[in-house]
Amino acid sequence: MAGGAGGAGDGRHALGREGEALAAAWLAERGFRILDRNHRTRRGEVDLVCRDGEVLVFVEVRSRTSDALGGPEETVGPLKGRRVVAAATDWALGHGGLEQAIRFDVVAVTFGDGAPRIEHFPAAFDGDGRPGHW
Repeated sequence: MAGGAGGAGDGRHALGREGEALAAAWLAERGFRILDRNHRTRRGEVDLVCRDGEVLVFVEVRSRTSDALGGPEETVGPLKGRRVVAAATDWALGHGGLEQAIRFDVVAVTFGDGAPRIEHFPAAFDGDGRPGHW
């Protein structure tokens, strides 16, 4: 069983949970309203669902212990983007439909020796899961 008791996945999952909590707090401090966390469907997952003014924002949070192999945001490829879009569509349909402005963001959290570094990438990918801009 992957990530079972004492498995290597435990640390990765704990890091991810900590990164998501930091990202949610960081976004809330900047005026985002957190609507939901960890919305899962059989087709994918959305880490954070937020409102930024009138825009519904689906956020993928990526965490790493360093950026030696690249920043955490670089781990969000088209496949992951499509999975987030699928889960976001499910969430939106269950909460008032798709008749609103929607954005897909990435928040990268890098843990190191000092305080964690948090970077926000608005419109990181589009509704088809294709990368936006970095």
